[in-house]
Amino acid sequence: MTLFRPAALRREPYVVNEETMLSLIHDVGFIPFFENVVPGWSVEEHTPPEYFFADDELGPWDWKIACVQSGDIAYGKFLLGGKAAFATAEVYRELMNWRRSLPKYRPTAPQQRILDFMEEHGSAGIRDVRKLLGIKKGAADALMAGLQMQTRVITGDITRVYRGPDLHYNGWQTSSFCTPEALFELDAGAFPFPGWEPRTLRSDLTPAQSRDFLAELILKQAPGTPAGVIDKVLG
Repeated sequence: MTLFRPAALRREPYVVNEETMLSLIHDVGFIPFFENVVPGWSVEEHTPPEYFFADDELGPWDWKIACVQSGDIAYGKFLLGGKAAFATAEVYRELMNWRRSLPKYRPTAPQQRILDFMEEHGSAGIRDVRKLLGIKKGAADALMAGLQMQTRVITGDITRVYRGPDLHYNGWQTSSFCTPEALFELDAGAFPFPGWEPRTLRSDLTPAQSRDFLAELILKQAPGTPAGVIDKVLG
């Protein structure tokens, strides 16, 4: 099996639109959204400040919608103990293979109820989780964050929210969640994206080999990253 090998990550800021953001993710395989313990390895650090922080520029906060809707990118809180990150389907399956082998990432009883709901309905939002379990938003957010770290749930879609009499969009969004299998392993008659091809999330590697593969991707972008830092990233 020939595994994905990333291109060397450019060090100057070059993410200036949704196309270059998507290109960055494909170039490196997986990457956190925000600056973190691995220097230079984030969407934030490869975006000019005038795009990332400007009040009048939606920037990556909005461009991530196109990445999610491309049908080839996993987005969710699955790195660094629950921080937002992106991964190609090919790389995400190796993270799945590693994480799901670990006892600490087994779903709790409430999380399994959420997964059962998704199996029946296809997706779920935070309101669905609150109604299903009779809990407050903070508790629902925590359960969903845990499922994302377990690699059992990712962001299925992001919808822009338009408000006011002029239906103004200022970056407010709502997200729905689904399983990685539901997003990437669609049936033959359900291909929703031009050029989309079916893929499997079943890895040919052992869990330990998948972890080594992911560690190599990090070291490709940040040579010399300590083993303890890689442990923190991968969980």
